[in-house]
Amino acid sequence: MTRTVRVAIIGCGGIANGKHMPSLKKLKHVEMVAFCDIELDKAEKAAAEYGTEDAKVYQDYQELLKDASIEAVHVCTPNDAHAAITIAALESDKHVMCEKPMAKTTEEAQQMVEAAKRTGKKLTIGYNNRFRQDSQYLHQVCEQGDLGEIYFAKAHAIRRRAVPTWGVFLDEEKQGGGPLIDIGTHALDLTLWMMDNYKPKVVMGSSYHKLGKKKDAANAWGPWDPEKFTVEDSAFGFITMENGATIILESSWALNSLDVDEAKCSLSGTEGGADMKGGLRLNGERFGKLHETNVELGAGGVAFYDGSVETDADLEARLWIDNIIHDTEPVVKPEQALVVTQILEAIYESAKTGKAVYL
Repeated sequence: MTRTVRVAIIGCGGIANGKHMPSLKKLKHVEMVAFCDIELDKAEKAAAEYGTEDAKVYQDYQELLKDASIEAVHVCTPNDAHAAITIAALESDKHVMCEKPMAKTTEEAQQMVEAAKRTGKKLTIGYNNRFRQDSQYLHQVCEQGDLGEIYFAKAHAIRRRAVPTWGVFLDEEKQGGGPLIDIGTHALDLTLWMMDNYKPKVVMGSSYHKLGKKKDAANAWGPWDPEKFTVEDSAFGFITMENGATIILESSWALNSLDVDEAKCSLSGTEGGADMKGGLRLNGERFGKLHETNVELGAGGVAFYDGSVETDADLEARLWIDNIIHDTEPVVKPEQALVVTQILEAIYESAKTGKAVYL
């Protein structure tokens, strides 16, 4: 028989309400039994909407972690608290799903990996874009070797005008950065996963705070406050891997560009290529001719059936709970997420110093 996993949510803000809690609520083998937020009313609201009848609420996560009946914790706080809470939860004998990015710094991320190994508990990071249909399909293509050796790739995270103006997104101290660490991290994770290459050698980076200075700017969520905009509005990286492969990472919340893509990648290999622009496209050469394939990922086309499938967040949550119940390895391994953080930190460092960072 499949048992029930008792889950706690630490941080009951936007990402918990928009992703984690709705997806966990759909799983019959999950009970959300504890909720914690420094703003107690947020924890109370979450408990009322998603929790069991006897769910408990906390302002102090240390108090929550004393509950030995909790088996798994979802860490959904600002980035600066990821490491401390994750490590404390692991050491409290709990499995942890930590929202992306893994941590603000490589040192913190390394401590998280070490804590998971030391305690023997499972740790995964919330890179939910791996669980999209196009990502899952393309990963199978790459695993099978259809693209050959992937030696050039681009990680896309470009918004034209979509600066998040709520919470602490614009606070460098709490977040560690802007679009690079927020959405660039998703694109980089996807790219490294497709390439199955986690050995960076040297990183060059540049970051800009140009459009963030504008007042009354056009923006998807309304004008931002230039005084509170303390992070970059765009950042770019050039990464060379140990095997010679090259990755270009582009990220922005605000950029004067019509070439807009987010959480996508383009891949070039010795046997073929692929990109996620306008759907999933594969390209290559066969019988002396070039070819291009547009992959049809929909399952509809039948009367009274729209082909609905699991969302990326739903699949992520289901597989994570399965990892716990069946004692299997998570799709997103902490060692992989550590490399993402390492590269992002190197881009920021290179942007500040104007020098290449060797890893």
